[in-house]
Formats: sequence, structure tokens, C-alpha cells
Amino acid sequence: VQLQASGGGSVQAGGSLRLSCEDSGRTFSRYYMAWFRQVPGKDREFVAAIGRGGTDQRYADSVKARFTISRDSAKNTVYLQMDSLIPADTAIYYCAVGNIWYSPNMFDYNFWGQGTLVTVSS
Repeated sequence: VQLQASGGGSVQAGGSLRLSCEDSGRTFSRYYMAWFRQVPGKDREFVAAIGRGGTDQRYADSVKARFTISRDSAKNTVYLQMDSLIPADTAIYYCAVGNIWYSPNMFDYNFWGQGTLVTVSS
């Protein structure tokens, strides 16, 4: 598994971004996928997770109804569509893969992407 995250950037509050995370390995369909985020000085926090088939999704309360996680098995890619962004969403976003469904615990995920920075200004 080799994860490459992209799509971060700077937006104003109320704007949208779509993050992508491509798995260059050949085991994408075997794993559950998730997005976490981290602000310097704070713990990495769960954002969203998606099951292997793509139909099961879980979200942190703080992003529910604003963020949407999806996956495209043909492209070995998981996405995080982020709408109605607020300054509190500012963080480095990480994608991760794991074998346990469902877990918001970062220690249950085996592989991590390098992170992509999202900055939301007011």
C-alpha cells in the first residue's frame, strides 16, 4: 500500500475542496479507508471512514452533512468532498487504510498518506 494524498489548499469560509488519496498498490479493494486531520499541538482526529464496498460511511459529528467520503475502485482512489468549510476545518488531512470496520481510532489504521494541508480563512 502506498498512499498519495492531494487536493489541499486555501479557501474562504463557505467554500469547498475535494481531497483525493490514491493507493498505488494493488490491494485497494481489501481495505477500509478513512480520513483524519491534525492541527499542530493536538491529537490526530477522525473525520470520515468508508467501507470496502463504498456503501458504508461514518462521519465525525463536526463534519456530518458537510463532508462526503467516497471511493472509486477503478482508480484506487478515495475522496473527501468538503463543503461549507469553516475555519475550524483548518488542518493537515491524512488518508489511511485499515482492516477494522468501523473504527475512529487512528491506531487501528495500518498505512498513512503524507498529508495535505487545508486552510480555511474567515
